[in-house]
Amino acid sequence: MKQSASKQTFNLKTLTKSTVWDIQENDVFRMLDSGSKDAEIKDNLRHYIDIIRSAFSMEELSEDKPEIRKPYEKQGYKVGAITIDENSKMILAIRKRPIMRVTDLTYENIRHITASKLIEVLERNFGGGWDSLSQSIQDIIESGFDISTTTLPKDRLHKKGGMYEKKVADGYEVLEVEKGTWVEAIFAKLKPEIIKPRMKFDMDEEGELSDDEHYDNQEEEEIDEFNEDDINEDNYRTTFTIESDPDEEAEELSEFGSDE
Repeated sequence: MKQSASKQTFNLKTLTKSTVWDIQENDVFRMLDSGSKDAEIKDNLRHYIDIIRSAFSMEELSEDKPEIRKPYEKQGYKVGAITIDENSKMILAIRKRPIMRVTDLTYENIRHITASKLIEVLERNFGGGWDSLSQSIQDIIESGFDISTTTLPKDRLHKKGGMYEKKVADGYEVLEVEKGTWVEAIFAKLKPEIIKPRMKFDMDEEGELSDDEHYDNQEEEEIDEFNEDDINEDNYRTTFTIESDPDEEAEELSEFGSDE
């Protein structure tokens, strides 16, 4: 799983619909309050609010009074004030969206939960095993977790040296779904995050491409300059081997025999 919000520095300009799952309600208040002093953020506030709403429920309160705050606080909301300008403030109730059911899982939040949390979600929704999940939910889960399953009789599932023991030793969390006298075991482990390498070009001291890079680019340009009009029967040739089809040969022999 990615680093927690306490170990990272977040601001509205760098927040995405994925990283927003790493922050908590207090972080939202802090970022919105500091963002009110940034003209660029104020001009695009709706965009940032949409990102926050993808992971948080937000309600604007009419007044900051106990009788108005308490109903929200009982539901797990954090209530706070956001500075709009020197003369006005906005009272907001904010709550992180819970991930309780498989339908709460998205491509944006799947890598921001642990394998044990995923098992809790699956256990809360399960009945028919892994195959009972829709293909779209399976795809979301498998985008962030390595999933494997096995179905065995109860007395064989925990056999010493078997798949169950090896998977648990390798760090997998497991959910057991009973199916009569058999048990389906679903193993889950967070996939390592893959960072795609970027191409790097060698530069000389003046910031120009090296001679090798220029040479490579020149070769590419020469290939692009190929002209089909220059092809004629004297300079064009293609060589390939034509292999006979055994079925066609057999058919021709058959026809030859029938003529006799």
